[in-house]
Amino acid sequence: MAIDSMIEFDCAPKRELRAAGILERLKERQRAREVIEWFRAAGDDRPPAQMGFEFSQSTPSDGGDKQLIVVQDLLDHAADLDDHAEHCLTCPANRTGRPYGCAGFIQYPITALAETWLLDRLPAPDEPLVWLLLRQGIQKLGYDGASVRALRAADRAAEGPKYFELPDAPQRRLGELRVNADQLLEMIFGVGERIIPNHAGILLLFVHAIERDLEAKEIQDISSSAPMSRERYNFEMTEPAASDQCIREFVAFFHALYSAWKLDVPLFVDA
Repeated sequence: MAIDSMIEFDCAPKRELRAAGILERLKERQRAREVIEWFRAAGDDRPPAQMGFEFSQSTPSDGGDKQLIVVQDLLDHAADLDDHAEHCLTCPANRTGRPYGCAGFIQYPITALAETWLLDRLPAPDEPLVWLLLRQGIQKLGYDGASVRALRAADRAAEGPKYFELPDAPQRRLGELRVNADQLLEMIFGVGERIIPNHAGILLLFVHAIERDLEAKEIQDISSSAPMSRERYNFEMTEPAASDQCIREFVAFFHALYSAWKLDVPLFVDA
C-alpha cells in the first residue's frame, strides 16, 4: 500500500493510459520484479508465467479478498508503459530524468520520524504571516484530522501498523495553536484526488518547501499569481541528517508538488 502521486501535465502517455493507469502499471512492474527477486533468492528458476502469489488490497472498512496473481500477467500489463516512454525524455514534468518521472509513491506505514519531521517544518508564531495563514486555514476549513484518525483506528483494529507506525498522532504546539499530524496529513491528502495549484502553493509554504520570509502581498500571490511569477521560488526542502525512507519519499512528494505548482497543473493523489 502506498500514497500514489503524479504530476498531471498533459502528455501522450496520460491521454492513452490515464494517470491512474500509469501508476497502476508502475506498481505492478515493481511488484513483479520484487517477487521474481524473492523466488530467485530462494533458488527457484521457474519463468514468471509459472510464478504466483496471493495479493489482498484492503481498505479501513474492508479486509480485502485474496487473489492469486501470476507474475507474468503483471509484466504483460505493465509493458504498455514501454510503448509511450519516449515521450518522457523531454517532458518538463519529468523531475527524475527517468521514464514516468512525474510519478511517485510514499509507502505505508508512515513512520514516527516522518510525522515528527513534518510537524517541525510548520511555521511558529515568530513567522507571523504564514503562521496566521495556517491558523486561519485550520479553523475556517475545519481540518480536524478525522479522516486520518480513521486510518489509525483501522491499524489498532488490525493489531499492527498498516498505515502508521504510531497508534496516536504526534502533535506540536505553535504558540496558541496546537497542530497534530492527523490534521496536517488531512490538509495535504484530504482535499480530493487532485491538489490544485493554489492549494499546492499554500502547502509548500506551510512545510517550508519554498521561501516563506515574504511580505503579505507576496504570500497572497503564492496561490494566485501567474505561473511566470513562480520562477523566483526555489525548492528549499532537503533531507535531514536523521532521516529514513519515509522522509525521503515525502521530500520527493513535495518536490513533485512544487513541480506541478510551477507548471500550473494539479498533482493527482491517491492516498
